[in-house]
Amino acid sequence: MQKLSRAARRTALVVHVTVSAGWLGLTLGLLALGITAATTTGSPVTVEASVRAMKLFADWLLLPVAFLTLLSGLLLSLGTKWGLARYRWVYTKFWLTLATTTATVFALRPGVNSAVTAVAAGGPLPDAGDVLFGPVVSLSAYVFMTVISVLKPWGKTRRGREKAQPFA
Repeated sequence: MQKLSRAARRTALVVHVTVSAGWLGLTLGLLALGITAATTTGSPVTVEASVRAMKLFADWLLLPVAFLTLLSGLLLSLGTKWGLARYRWVYTKFWLTLATTTATVFALRPGVNSAVTAVAAGGPLPDAGDVLFGPVVSLSAYVFMTVISVLKPWGKTRRGREKAQPFA
């Protein structure tokens, strides 16, 4: 892929950092709502409001932000010196972003949807794990990805070392 111009790289970087921070903030909000739903014992209205708010976040905000984070990260990795598979930290971030996006689709959203269905029918929260596990795991992954973005540990991959060697 052709390298990005300076203006395009800066624009992509601003988009990536902004949506990544947004994803982190959404996850903190989901965690706060999940803790509220899981620990509230005397107010079914509060539990229902919490899981309904989680559903709104999960249905309308999480996936667009997740996909934009993934796409802007791909654009930055393929359009800059970092590459997608040249440095271990970039490679790790890519796979973790892909995994957390997949987990949002196949685990977090269905868990929140089942919680909303049960609570809206007048029942108790079926399983606190449905509203807590996803945000806790996601938050851990996002904090880890933020740390490795700043520290850039582990050096180059084998592919990155091979590309850096001059031809004989």
